[in-house]
Amino acid sequence: MIPAGFPDNARVWVYQSSRAFIEKEEKEVNEQLHHFYANWQTHGSPVKGWAGLLFRQFVVVIADERDEAVSGCSTDSSVRVIKSLERQYDVNFFDRMMITFLVKGKAEMLPFTQVQYAIDKGYINQDTMLFNNVVTDKKGLFEQWLVPLKESWLAGRVTFPVVAG
Repeated sequence: MIPAGFPDNARVWVYQSSRAFIEKEEKEVNEQLHHFYANWQTHGSPVKGWAGLLFRQFVVVIADERDEAVSGCSTDSSVRVIKSLERQYDVNFFDRMMITFLVKGKAEMLPFTQVQYAIDKGYINQDTMLFNNVVTDKKGLFEQWLVPLKESWLAGRVTFPVVAG
């Protein structure tokens, strides 16, 4: 889904929505994101960028900074688009206390405070894939965005049951 031609070090931002978008919304969001990145500029120069909705819940923005760095006003313009989507669809893209896991092929969210309970009850385990939204480049997006809970930043903050064997 992510277009070819972006280097491994292309900058990435991941915004997690507080809910999944329905099909009609997904189409509208992707149209708005396309309009944004087709016209994205930094210091008056076009940004080679891309943005799209993945798993119906994550807006991923990519910028190729080989020719021009994305900063200041150009970064602000991307955040304005995200804020506009929040208002339009009544979602929150900036709640860092919600953690999303891939459960049975679907993105499932849990409040940070309920992750240990979900482990204790067997809803998720150390091998459950976690969306690691702190990736910062394309290589990280492809290699570290979905990681087993036991290999994530969250692993040191939870306790896994001891498996007899």
